[in-house]
Amino acid sequence: MNPARIEKAFEGNFQRGEEVGAALSIWHEGREVISLFQGFADGARSIPWTADTLVLIWSATKGISSACLLHALDAAGYNLQTRVADLWPEFGSSGKAEITLGQLMSHRAGLAALDEAKLSVFDHDALAASLAAQEPNWEPGTSHGYGPRTYGVLADELIRRLTNLTLGEYWRREFAEPLELQIWIGLPESEHPRVAQMLPAKMGCEEAETPFMQAMATAGTMSRRAFSAPAGLTGASAMNSPAVRGASLPSLGAIASVSSLGKFYAVLAGGGEWKGRRYFDSTVLDWMNTPLSNDTDEVLLTETAFSAGFMMDPFDSETGLKKRQLLGSSPKAFGHPGAGGSLAFADPKNYLSFAYAMNQMQMGVLPGERTQRLVDALYQTPL
Repeated sequence: MNPARIEKAFEGNFQRGEEVGAALSIWHEGREVISLFQGFADGARSIPWTADTLVLIWSATKGISSACLLHALDAAGYNLQTRVADLWPEFGSSGKAEITLGQLMSHRAGLAALDEAKLSVFDHDALAASLAAQEPNWEPGTSHGYGPRTYGVLADELIRRLTNLTLGEYWRREFAEPLELQIWIGLPESEHPRVAQMLPAKMGCEEAETPFMQAMATAGTMSRRAFSAPAGLTGASAMNSPAVRGASLPSLGAIASVSSLGKFYAVLAGGGEWKGRRYFDSTVLDWMNTPLSNDTDEVLLTETAFSAGFMMDPFDSETGLKKRQLLGSSPKAFGHPGAGGSLAFADPKNYLSFAYAMNQMQMGVLPGERTQRLVDALYQTPL
């Protein structure tokens, strides 16, 4: 690892004018070895980004949500072959009786888009009931498609049925508080002054021409349906409201210290144990780093791979070689990106974790060059 190269890549993003404020945290063998933060927490560039700044991590929330669900399933004696309807009987209607937890968590259940599009993103009970009642978007198990807004509802409902806690409450009890992590799904009002303002992306011609962006601009496509429902959130600026920051949104609403996000993935990269306490056993870690989906995504319209709730890099099924290295060179690396460029992942092969988040969003279906430069700088020299 070359800290100077990583720092140069981080500062280069600012020099190119791509950042307003951002932070990067890299952990190796249980120690934070890189902690960088720079820029401003607001669009007016009047509030410096500091070590205490919190930031919305968008869909990187799904990694946290997935870890919670896997932990709760293992504690209750279930596995990925368990049918969802065994835990949630109402879910078994409309052709969904045989869907397994593994299919649900790897986006193979056909529930990427919500049929009742007008339901509020804040009404969990109505959303869970609607997803339980609706027919799959495609035949379960035959394909996979990312559920940008539905996934958190499904995970949250299963956590509630297993533990009588919301997913955000389970996260705080089982992980955030014992590990002293500054990460919330449903931010207390007292923490709101520390949160960076999210700034919307500006679309360029190159991004507009991608299949995903064309699909997003076309009414009725699976991509647009998946990203537009449930209703109640209309772009980056909406995420700055106190009501949204305080809401429990397990798909896209976690607010975090980037250092804490890196620390949580350091626990996963280090075998699930921290300071003598075991948080995840080897079976659960295998669920996290074993791909269950690997093909063209019905929603993102590019090749993606997923384990049980975590994104992995897609790979050639014949050679086993990665087709993309968003998560570095290790074939076992797993994590989750967030809208606009944020990314967190664990590399258990190298006992390494990576977390990056920013407030100036960029267009694109996956983190772009700004994020990739940081990952590449980390892996350019032997670890």
